Amino acid sequence: MTYHAQDVEDIVIVDMKLEAGEMNGDYERLGDGDSQRLAGSPPQCSPRKWNSLCWWIRVVVLCVFLCAALVPLVIFAGPWFMKKVVVPILNWVMTTFSRPVLGLILFACIALFPTVLLPSSPCMWIAGMTFGYGYGFLLIMAGSSIGMSLPFFVGSFFRNNIHRWVEKWPKKAAIIRLAGEGDWFHQFRAVVLLRVSPFPYIIFNYAAVATNVKYGPYISGSILGTVHEIFITIYSGRLIQSLADATATGGFLSLEQVLYEGIGFCVAAAATTAITTYAKRTLQTLQTEDELS
Repeated sequence: MTYHAQDVEDIVIVDMKLEAGEMNGDYERLGDGDSQRLAGSPPQCSPRKWNSLCWWIRVVVLCVFLCAALVPLVIFAGPWFMKKVVVPILNWVMTTFSRPVLGLILFACIALFPTVLLPSSPCMWIAGMTFGYGYGFLLIMAGSSIGMSLPFFVGSFFRNNIHRWVEKWPKKAAIIRLAGEGDWFHQFRAVVLLRVSPFPYIIFNYAAVATNVKYGPYISGSILGTVHEIFITIYSGRLIQSLADATATGGFLSLEQVLYEGIGFCVAAAATTAITTYAKRTLQTLQTEDELS
């Protein structure tokens, strides 16, 4: 096939127009087409926002499934467990010990159990049932302060062993190490965030020894970081007490009590989730800044 000079010239002109985006008719300008597509398309979410949205969706779905699974268990097994286990234990505790003796026993258990790696939540529940939010909070806070101090001093004699044990989990060790860096306020802030975060409470009592954190910021941050947990524990104890009393009399909570306890539980759960999420993200930010510095 042969081309005339005029044909070749026309083809070259067409190609140049196509490249410049100046053709009309059946061809759209490249810039305008892109602008229209971009204007008509929804804004794209950044990977970080998308990951956060997916995380919240998973949390909501998990909560729904847990509630669906717990409702039949609470309805059918709850009254039996309350009547056969909880009520007899509470009656035995209340009739066997006087209030001063019971307070002393609870204080000793809350102070000593964390040192031997035992949970002290049941004792906190009983303290909340017996002494309420006022004296119960003071009792639990005093015992918890000793319970967080004893492992710190006992663990100092086994610093090298604890350090080697913590190093088996590099990611966790990197987070714990934040508590021993910087000035007094930086250590205090890191300890508060670690106490609020989902990091195991009893393990951190000993793991903190593997860092250079001082006792002052350690105990101050630990006390502040456990205040919300103590109030939630006392609330849980009061809720158990209300359910036990209703079960012992053969009835159930009134509508007002159900609404009150339900709203209180939702508020406590939402506050705990929000505080824990904030602490976790702030720790990740501190860790990132520490790695870059």
